[in-house]
Formats: sequence, structure tokens, C-alpha cells
Amino acid sequence: MPDFSQLFARFGQIKAAVIGDVMLDTYLWGHVERISPEAPVPVVALDRREHRIGGAGNVALNLASLGARVSSFSVIGKDADGEVLELLLAEKGIDTSGHLKSASRITTNKARVIGRNQQMMRLDSETTRELGAAEEAELLDRIKQYIEREKPHLIIFEDYNKGVLTDRVIRETVSICRARGIITAVDPKRRNFFSYEGVTIFKPNLKEVREGLHSGIEEVELTALELAHGQLAERLKHEISFITLSEKGVFYCDGRQAAIIPSHLRNIADVSGAGDTVIAVASLVFAATRDVALMAGMANIAGGLVCEEVGTVAISRERLLAECGELL
Repeated sequence: MPDFSQLFARFGQIKAAVIGDVMLDTYLWGHVERISPEAPVPVVALDRREHRIGGAGNVALNLASLGARVSSFSVIGKDADGEVLELLLAEKGIDTSGHLKSASRITTNKARVIGRNQQMMRLDSETTRELGAAEEAELLDRIKQYIEREKPHLIIFEDYNKGVLTDRVIRETVSICRARGIITAVDPKRRNFFSYEGVTIFKPNLKEVREGLHSGIEEVELTALELAHGQLAERLKHEISFITLSEKGVFYCDGRQAAIIPSHLRNIADVSGAGDTVIAVASLVFAATRDVALMAGMANIAGGLVCEEVGTVAISRERLLAECGELL
């Protein structure tokens, strides 16, 4: 295993961009003392309101938390939620000059009502239609200018089916990155599952693999997952499959080596945002080392760590460094 202190120091040399659906996560924390007389629902007395970075923004936040130099590309609304989100990103040193502000869209906001450390309700405000041709072209222009100017090491696509990652945005960006030797990684969703042809790292979860391949994978075992990698590779021509298996860990395969890495025992509080952390850590480790097994092992630890926190949180650099030293 590497000297993890040296590896984490190298993260500061990595330039990375995240393209996708940025979101504002709003948390309404309160307590419940009675049932409403108007309907059989609890009355939540609010104690505090908190805004956090979510969606593709949370991937950017995880990268920044580990020291990478990060830029964000997305389309948000010309609204107060967008202003709050960009302020939060700027406070973390994330460049948002790649954001388009659209009069025809709203900034995605997922408001969670939490009582007794349990999520009771979620209210979503969002636009889910795909970008129009003009916005698509402008976003691509900003991405191309960034690649030409900054020469990044890594670009991550973070898709939440909100319409920012269109087939054209995906294919043109991947094509440019392949020509320039830039690592690409994707956390896909159903709408564009097979648009990511030629990416370096393809990171679906097991449910998404089953749906994408129309496969009846029942048992989480190596032979079945290697077969799934082969079926994905036939369509995508990608390098690495990295499949998250929920509480059973992660699977990786690059055509030469493959393994299932079991998850570590955790006190799970909240799984929201874990996938964002996993792809951020996996992509950053691979960009720094080109070591697939190390990538999977460190990302597996990171995903478990953030599940111990309530709500969307970024990985702690110090905790991840300590646990990698212990567990790897």
C-alpha cells in the first residue's frame, strides 16, 4: 500500500471539473410534540434551517474537501436558491464560472424536514426537462474553453436526470477528453445510461445495472458481476466498471482484474450523498495513482464514513486518511 500522507498531498495537484445537476439541499430541523388537529400528521416545530450543497455540487465539494482544484459546470435558475448555492460553493473554493443562469429553469432545491434525527418529509423544487439547444451549446462552449485553458486531469459527470447532461453534452465532452488523455468518470442515471461511450470509469449502482442491462442479477457474486461488466463494455467501450453494492460493498473490473470489496461495519445514520462521495474519491484516487484496486478500496471506506452522518456531508480528509491507514 502507498504512503497515504504522500497520496493525499498529491490530491492538491489535481485539477478536476464536475458537470451535471447541482442542487441546494435545505434541512428543516425541528421537534414533534403533537398531532395536527387538521389532519393525522405530526406538527413539526422548527428549530433551525440549514442549507447544504447537493447533487453534482456535493461531488465537487468532496473533491475540494480532499484538496483538489475544482470547477463546476451546470445550469441553474436566476433565483435566490441559485444565489445561495453559488455562495456556498464559492466559500469552499469551488469555481462556478461554468454555471449558466437560465430564466426558463429553477435551481433544484430538495427540502428535508427532520425530527428526532429522522427524515419525515422531502419537498422537491426542480426543472427536469432537457436543456434547449442554445443553453446546450453555451454550456459546451464553457466546458471546451475550460479544457483548453486549464488542461484538467479529471472530469466527472454527475447525472440526476434533471436535464443538464444531454446526450450531446456527454458525447462531445467525452470525445474531447479522450483526444486529450483526460480521465472521465460518470455516475449515470437511466435516461442517458448508454450515452457515456468511451468513459474511463463507469460507476452505476447494482439497481441501475440491472435496469440498464435488463438483467436478473440476483446474487452478488463475482462471476455474475464480471459478466455484467462484459455486457456493459460491449456497449460503452469503457475502461473500468465500478459498481456500488449498497451494504455489500463495491465491485470493480477493468478487464484484467476484478474483485468484490465488502463494506466495513458502520453505524448507518443516513445514506444520502454517499454515492457522490464514492465517485469523487474513486476518481481522484485513480487520477493520482492509476491503481484500480486502491481506487475501489478507498472509495468503499469513504462511502461508509459519510453514511455515519445525518444529511448530505462531504468526506472528512482527516478521517479518511486515518481509516485508510487502519483498514488498508
